[in-house]
Amino acid sequence: MSEEVICRRLVDRVAVVTGGGSGIGLATSRRLASEGAHVVVADIDEARAKEVATEVNGIAVQCDVTDQESVEAMFRTAFDTYGRIDIAFNNAGISPPSDASILDTDLEAWRLVQEVNVTSVYYCCKAVIPYMKKQGRGSIINTASFVAVMGAATSQISYSASKGAVLSMSRELGVEFAKDGIRVNALCPGPVDTPLLQELFAKDEVAAQRRMVHVPMGRFAQANELAAAVAFLASDDAGYVTANTFLVDGGISSAYTTPI
Repeated sequence: MSEEVICRRLVDRVAVVTGGGSGIGLATSRRLASEGAHVVVADIDEARAKEVATEVNGIAVQCDVTDQESVEAMFRTAFDTYGRIDIAFNNAGISPPSDASILDTDLEAWRLVQEVNVTSVYYCCKAVIPYMKKQGRGSIINTASFVAVMGAATSQISYSASKGAVLSMSRELGVEFAKDGIRVNALCPGPVDTPLLQELFAKDEVAAQRRMVHVPMGRFAQANELAAAVAFLASDDAGYVTANTFLVDGGISSAYTTPI
């Protein structure tokens, strides 16, 4: 693994990561494993899940997060393998180009994003909470977005609505299950340095810089910075943190504007 091991807060904890084959999910699988967790890498791409699981010495599960039975089987596999589930990072999501202004986004595109981004989180939380209740503890981290607390610079009507729903769902679950020892938080990333954003810079540097001007830190996040936030929320260091809007956005949501 490429990241330096900073601490070992998650030794022998069992973590399930959806969308674990790429992006934030991949970085988080690596980070949680580096802190001692047994990682269940779940992804729609079974081959990719197996590659990452081999790297982090975990197990791979092929999972379609829009299918309730597939989600239930994923958590059952985690429990049957390790005997407990301590961490659920419900991270899988999409942002397709067909999701744009409400005037241009058709019902099919709207429903697809809602199914992948919201209904999947509902399925995951519904499936994992009973395991955590029996244990008397657990940490659930649901990936929302900074657009859940402010408007998107480029309209993505279903994506923005879906992430607002994930944030609201996480708050409610965090309150409802606090007395059961289960913490539920919403991770709200700002723009993360991905091939898609790199393509934006390459295609239209003016448009890209217009976005960058609103980032107080002057850069986009790295996936491993989001992974570090997940590791914190998963650990006992965040033992009094629940129902939280956990923004990791370089200050975007607090900035009116930032001069170049």
